[in-house]
Amino acid sequence: MLFKEGAELYSYEIRSESGESVLYVNYLGAPIVPSLENSGEVMSHTLGILEEEKGISRIVFVQQRNYSYSASDVQSLIGVVQLKKRLLRSDNLLSNEKLSVLGFSYEKAYSFFNYLLNEVLTYDPARAYRELKGEYFSQKALLENGEDNAEYVWLLEKTIGNFDEISLLQKLKPYFDKYPSGDRGIYSEVLQGNIMPNFTFTRMVSSLPKDGEILEQYNVGQAEDASVVTLLKVPNQTKPIYHISLPEYNLKEDHHMLLNLARGVLVEHRPSKEEFNDGERIRQVFFNVAKDLLTDLANSKNIKVTYNEIENLSKILVRYTIGFGILEVLLQDNNLQDIMVNAPVSVSPVYVKHNEYGECTTNLIPAVEDVDSWAAKFRMLSGRALDEANPILDTNLELGVASARVAIIQNPLSAGGLAYTLRRHRDKPWTLPLFMKNKMIDGLGAGLLSFIIDGARTMLIAGTRSSGKTSFLGSLLLEIMPNNRIITVEDTLELPVLPMKKLNYDILSMKVRSALAGESTEVSATEGIRASLRLGDSGLIVGEIRSEEARALYEAMRVGALANVVAGTIHGGSPYSVFDRVVNDLQVPVTSFKATDLIVVANPIKTPDGLHSNRRILSITEVRKHWEKDPLVEGGFVDLMKYDVNKDMLVPTDELINGDSEIIKDIAGNVKGWAGNWDAVWDNILLRKEIKEEIVKVSEKIDRPEILEAEFVVKSNAAFHRISDEVTRDLGLPVGKEVFPKWKKWFEKELRK
Repeated sequence: MLFKEGAELYSYEIRSESGESVLYVNYLGAPIVPSLENSGEVMSHTLGILEEEKGISRIVFVQQRNYSYSASDVQSLIGVVQLKKRLLRSDNLLSNEKLSVLGFSYEKAYSFFNYLLNEVLTYDPARAYRELKGEYFSQKALLENGEDNAEYVWLLEKTIGNFDEISLLQKLKPYFDKYPSGDRGIYSEVLQGNIMPNFTFTRMVSSLPKDGEILEQYNVGQAEDASVVTLLKVPNQTKPIYHISLPEYNLKEDHHMLLNLARGVLVEHRPSKEEFNDGERIRQVFFNVAKDLLTDLANSKNIKVTYNEIENLSKILVRYTIGFGILEVLLQDNNLQDIMVNAPVSVSPVYVKHNEYGECTTNLIPAVEDVDSWAAKFRMLSGRALDEANPILDTNLELGVASARVAIIQNPLSAGGLAYTLRRHRDKPWTLPLFMKNKMIDGLGAGLLSFIIDGARTMLIAGTRSSGKTSFLGSLLLEIMPNNRIITVEDTLELPVLPMKKLNYDILSMKVRSALAGESTEVSATEGIRASLRLGDSGLIVGEIRSEEARALYEAMRVGALANVVAGTIHGGSPYSVFDRVVNDLQVPVTSFKATDLIVVANPIKTPDGLHSNRRILSITEVRKHWEKDPLVEGGFVDLMKYDVNKDMLVPTDELINGDSEIIKDIAGNVKGWAGNWDAVWDNILLRKEIKEEIVKVSEKIDRPEILEAEFVVKSNAAFHRISDEVTRDLGLPVGKEVFPKWKKWFEKELRK
């Protein structure tokens, strides 16, 4: 806390934060709530400070809750200070010289202006303006009746003109008819203090935009710890507003006091690196300690709290001690894809990317203290440096409710200081049926890729940033049978390794040095990929190909292409751009590139209004082997499926329909009954398509979204392979018209469980 116990009431301190001069005023122990809107005393005292101190950008009143006022509000108040200074010093409104020309009106004018400027203006500028106007109309009426007060009327009129120039009154005038003179409710229309608990520095704009149209409202979190999210469309703004009301900002005063006292005790404990490495354990320990501590404090202070209230307060306490504050609350919203904290942090709101509404502006403005605290925790969790010599940190955040990839930059790369981007992972792994439901891929495309995965081919998932490459690669992993070993190599852990382990997959995750990081004790991606070749017969999955590890990956492709799946993601908008990047940028020999069997391109497709985008698979392209220098010119790229923008779906090419695919022929050539039998191969691809489409159709029909999730999809794939094996033993081939009815019977039985 900024002000310690015993600090002088109404004392103040000015701090520089992200280029802003922030005025902190101590109201701890004050008998009133420090609110400019509701208290004339607070407004008058604040204007007095602003008269003495120059260059203030923001004001924070410190009490059990902190009340923060924005730069816009401060400028409105400074306008009142400048008005008073101008009238008293420049215009000398109370001087004998100025008022002596008024004749017999001198004493009346002095009394009125002294009252107006020294008693009313700083407490209630709106009332001062109204009384000034009232005096003007009263004196003008007397003048019209023959009173000798023309000079006084002129002076009143000139003073009204000075009042009209200040921004606060310009904002207040539209509400004069709504509020009588002296009603301070008028200030709540234009001054909006953001309420902050005193255990966090992040500001929350609590009020909804007055002209906003509500698009959607829902809760995130559980029970009494839930936050209310409201999405609004505001006129003349292209970005919607993502307004979140956090439970910690709406606590009772007694609960605020308990949290502040408990936090003061808990922050004395500095968790070791070993403790932080086991995030779930340290959180549980802190949660249990917090419950006991809050219970003891409540008893000692004679504050009545229920068991549920203690539970919720403990969650908040953990969130703001060893946790990540507002980031954790935002990550609870499974509708969010990205969370962006821009530098300098205290002058810019948090931005989020919403699944439905795209990029939105939130009502949360973080503070330097909070983002510095997050950076220290991310350094400890990742074991990676973040300083001026290493201004980039790539890591991941695992919470009980969500996980995310985290990218952090700081000085000198980010001129404004720390900046964050969090890419939220889906709570459960993506599956091909889920992507089909979202129209990213159709049933035939999913069936084709499932067939090729079973054929142990090499592939690259390409696309631009935020195209869904890694998520799509994760869905393909679930098409690999659990009896096959998988090794993943990533610099930031994003693939669904833990959920797959829970589904009994034999999967090993290797974490390597980030391509953007400097020297460290971590192993490079190149060494990690080469090491994976010594770890037994396994499929190799590389999270993202960024740098020189590409050569090692192609070495793995050439060594292991005929044994198991080798796959990875790479930035590129087309098959040729992938070739160009791999060969020219990453210096992989042209002949090595031929080890790639398939390139799947995923990209967002913009809507005509330019405000929205939908992720789609644009092409499934095989890489043929009989070319020398340029696969585009020499026919090395053959599209098997291509996105049709008018149909909004992938459509098969003639090459696929006619069986002119070397990869599929190679797969079929190693399977008894399929070699030279295109009809049987095509039947199997269509069978996989039919099964996946049936899952999606039934899920929507009976409202069972859980059957699209990984647990059921893996069961379904296992049942498909088991039934195919049974039919093959009887008929020599897994004939679709025999396999599908048996699979459907199994499917219906599972749904009844």
